[in-house]
Amino acid sequence: MRISELAQRTGVTVHALRHYERMGLLVPARTASGYRDYPETMRREAIFIAMSRRIGFSLQAIGELLPAYRTGRLSIDTMVDALLERAGAIDRQIADLQSLRTQVLDHAKWLREQELKPRRNQGSDDAARPWPQSAKQRGARKEAR
Repeated sequence: MRISELAQRTGVTVHALRHYERMGLLVPARTASGYRDYPETMRREAIFIAMSRRIGFSLQAIGELLPAYRTGRLSIDTMVDALLERAGAIDRQIADLQSLRTQVLDHAKWLREQELKPRRNQGSDDAARPWPQSAKQRGARKEAR
């Protein structure tokens, strides 16, 4: 089947399919006139790649799983392990974003406090008030003592 038909049957864009090909994940045959010719088996592979991307797997990680998937040797245990590892990575991203959110709110609070304080001469030591430190920075300072 042609790339447009594969795109239509999988819900994966032509652009994405070409990208997967450039990355070596999909390797279609070529017709005599140079058109890509995808066998029916690549429909399943394109869906596997797209679903894996949707839940955040990198193309490199997908490329490592794809040979076993193609041959039917990708076990449920291997997939569950990969999914649990991905969930752990998401948990770490959430923790990092929560920490960043706290820093943003601390900075906003600090700015409001500065607005309420009377202004002094620009040359005085009080004019340069430091930004608030994050919990991570405060912890690092305590450990250094």
